[in-house]
Amino acid sequence: MTDQSETRFPLTPNASPLPASERAEKLVSPGFGRVFTDHMAIARWSDEKGWHDMRIVARGPVQMDPAAAVLHYAQEIFEGLKAYRLEDGGVGLFRPEENAKRFRRSARRMAMPELPEELFLASCRELSLVERDWIPEGEGGALYLRPFMFASEVFLGVKPSAEYLYIVLASSVGAYFKGGAPSVSLWVSQEYTRAAPGGTGDAKCGGNYAASLVAQAEAIRQGCDQVVFLDAAERRWVEELGGMNIFFVFDDGSMLTPPLTGTILPGITRDSILRLARNQGIAVREERYGIDQWEADARSGRLREAFACGTAAVVTPIGKVSSPQGSFSIGNGGPGERTIALRDTLVNLQRGRAEDPYGWLERIGA
Repeated sequence: MTDQSETRFPLTPNASPLPASERAEKLVSPGFGRVFTDHMAIARWSDEKGWHDMRIVARGPVQMDPAAAVLHYAQEIFEGLKAYRLEDGGVGLFRPEENAKRFRRSARRMAMPELPEELFLASCRELSLVERDWIPEGEGGALYLRPFMFASEVFLGVKPSAEYLYIVLASSVGAYFKGGAPSVSLWVSQEYTRAAPGGTGDAKCGGNYAASLVAQAEAIRQGCDQVVFLDAAERRWVEELGGMNIFFVFDDGSMLTPPLTGTILPGITRDSILRLARNQGIAVREERYGIDQWEADARSGRLREAFACGTAAVVTPIGKVSSPQGSFSIGNGGPGERTIALRDTLVNLQRGRAEDPYGWLERIGA
């Protein structure tokens, strides 16, 4: 646990925190991204001062000039990670250093100042400890942390901003998908693409997600849960979902996931699954996989399972895929054995229920 002498983000307590009884009501069924805690971590950067004004304060509105650069030129990045309540009552973070590294890579791509990893980690650790009572009980309950940074300089002109604001929000969350469905259905977007070579596909920036919303809306209209994108050049190769990476499991026990070629976000859950599978002796290939081959393999039975993965949804089985040309199911349309096994292994590591030979779980509170 971080003691006061090590604190990088000193706390100014919220003078009017939510009463414990009202907090308990919100935590019964928080859903995802709707319930926010009493505090947030903040820091500022400027050309003159570098990183400064680091603190934890009451969560509240951010005052912004209408000429703030982010509103006009979209210089913005973010991350997503979770604080878990461990089996013994402690609090832990799962591979937070990987989020810190990716945050720096995203900043570099968006011409923004790179937040030192130790400051990223300190902001997440200290806010998690301050808000530990907001972590819901039960399977799936966690404190979702949303670190983000945006250009705050007041000017109009196409250049990197000279000022930035960094904030970490904390949100009490339960299951990502509503209703506890055993699997999700996908719509193959053929009109829209998520990213192109040389673009920002491997940076975690808001523009990527904004560009995916029209395709996601199309998927919902077609009765599907999520959209899956193909490559921008040939509209043939499967890349990723609107906010998740994808894996395929075959009848010979092998697995495949699309390679990181600059158009796919390098997911931390994706990397964890790759390492878990390979350490279990599973042959995993990082190769391109065509939409036509996906359908052929599903219909022949060669493809037994498919799943999406990410911090928010963890591991989610894919049961059905649809496009203007028709639909096909994967396996029995529900969760497969490999998908369930990998998900259980990952969740047990995240929550401190299993031995952690990788050193992935960081305990931050007793």
